Amino acid sequence: MLRANDIVKSYGHLQVLRGIDIEITQGEIVSIVGSSGAGKTSLLHILGTLEKPDAGELLFEGKALHTFSSSQLSEFRNRRIGFVFQFHHLLPEFTALENVSIPGWIAGKSNKQVAQDAIDLLDRLGLSDKLNAKPSELSGGEQQRVAVARSLINKPGIVFADEPTGNLDSANARSLHNLFQQLRDELQQTFVIVTHNEELASMSNRVLHLKDGKWQS
Repeated sequence: MLRANDIVKSYGHLQVLRGIDIEITQGEIVSIVGSSGAGKTSLLHILGTLEKPDAGELLFEGKALHTFSSSQLSEFRNRRIGFVFQFHHLLPEFTALENVSIPGWIAGKSNKQVAQDAIDLLDRLGLSDKLNAKPSELSGGEQQRVAVARSLINKPGIVFADEPTGNLDSANARSLHNLFQQLRDELQQTFVIVTHNEELASMSNRVLHLKDGKWQS
């Protein structure tokens, strides 16, 4: 589904990625682990087209994303990629249902279809009784589940998660990773997760170790 070849990225004189290769197959969960400063988040942002590499190729289902313009990447990202971050980034003035619906509205889908898809997702994630709740009325685990639903609303090919359990207690963290496994098994959803949590990473199909901008065996 996704392949990156010889990805290089520097910030000033600091080289954070040193020729990274990676292949992601549909329906697998891949965790990327490593110490702070290893380049994990930079790699995730490049794979998710939020940043451009200094060198290298990025291909999604055969499409050469590194050749796309900024506007092409924005449209591609909205329709084919989902994101879950450590901080859920829910809009406080909107309900759970509205927060989940926003990417669908941006994609130009009908309000009726977006609403139904959002309701179905929130129900699947155990939040059918929280549709009209504002983020401040939700627990941390519930807020992160809303963020997961939002990442799935446009039926993306792949979801990138950057420390998605970083602000959750151990029980909610384990619950979120179980949810990822459930979505993989039931929907063939693909996930790439950056995490410091080795125990939770071990629940993935593959664990890749990044150190000083390179893979470690």
